[in-house]
Amino acid sequence: MKVVRVDLGERSYPVYIGGDVARLGEVAGQFDLGEKVLIISSRPVASLCGKKVKDALESAAFQVSLARVPDGEKYKTLSQAAKLYKECAEKKLDRNSTILALGGGVIGDLAGFVASTYARGINFTYVPTTLLAQVDASIGGKVGVDLPEGKNLVGSFYQPRFVYMDLGLLTTLPRIQIREGLAEIIKYGIIEDQDLFLHLEQNLEEIQTLSLDSLRYVIIRCVQIKAAVVQEDEREKRGKRQVLNFGHTIGHAVESATGYGRYSHGQAVAVGMIGAARIANKMGFFRKALLTRLENLVMRAGLPTRVEGVNEGKLWDALHLDKKIREKQLCFVLPRRIGEVFLTDKVPLALVREAIKELGVEK
Repeated sequence: MKVVRVDLGERSYPVYIGGDVARLGEVAGQFDLGEKVLIISSRPVASLCGKKVKDALESAAFQVSLARVPDGEKYKTLSQAAKLYKECAEKKLDRNSTILALGGGVIGDLAGFVASTYARGINFTYVPTTLLAQVDASIGGKVGVDLPEGKNLVGSFYQPRFVYMDLGLLTTLPRIQIREGLAEIIKYGIIEDQDLFLHLEQNLEEIQTLSLDSLRYVIIRCVQIKAAVVQEDEREKRGKRQVLNFGHTIGHAVESATGYGRYSHGQAVAVGMIGAARIANKMGFFRKALLTRLENLVMRAGLPTRVEGVNEGKLWDALHLDKKIREKQLCFVLPRRIGEVFLTDKVPLALVREAIKELGVEK
């Protein structure tokens, strides 16, 4: 089992990669998590492995309960958080108790938000069960819920006590969820590691067949990259952490403009990466040949490079609610080359409009 440490002083924590979830109790028992643990999971994931996780924790003498929430981004809301606060109160959780997120990025965001705010903050741990969550969402402490006006507009930075990844859980995933994770893995190749990008180009089919050796390599590398970025800029104040949002400015707007139903997060990020790369190409930063390589890899991963049924006005409104806006200026993460990106608020709005129209956005 590989351990990657996220070094944040007193908020530091380990990420365990490649463990068996049946042995989760052995790891959890090494931490001061209190007596009570509330597992928060989606209904499908709870049915698949909720009992196994609960049994593992109970074997380490924790008092464990399980809260099931509906599946999907549209349930990552304040109203759903309120239901979970009630569950916490009914189970008599206190400040020494722990919430464990068992699921993908939506569950991690929602459960982490509840943990960060219930009783002014209780222990939080995360067992990510999707490829997207293992390579990205479970690391870094961003938690929150959506509003009708935009994605993740209410939230906080709240680090887990530890993250525990059982790669075997990935073999149960439908292919569409593997594609979700591939979008974020491609992102890491573009922003930081050209060798990772090349590895994806050369080994994509093997990764898609869920070869655990290939998965282990890309997951460890993505966690290492994200840990390094988070360590440098935990709360996104220095600009460094914003490079992790490559593809997310347009991607989040696509999700919001379509009501979090038509495009999944990974699909939207894939389109957003193409949009940002097109902007960079138009501004003379990203060569056409590199844009073509990115488009080809995204398509090979089974992800979209264009959208359908997305209204330009709604997308534009969602873009201007982006949390990265500074002094009313849209900020974009743009690629210079594979393995290097930069943050800028100097993108002409006319160029943004041109790029999003090329993505298939409709008037």
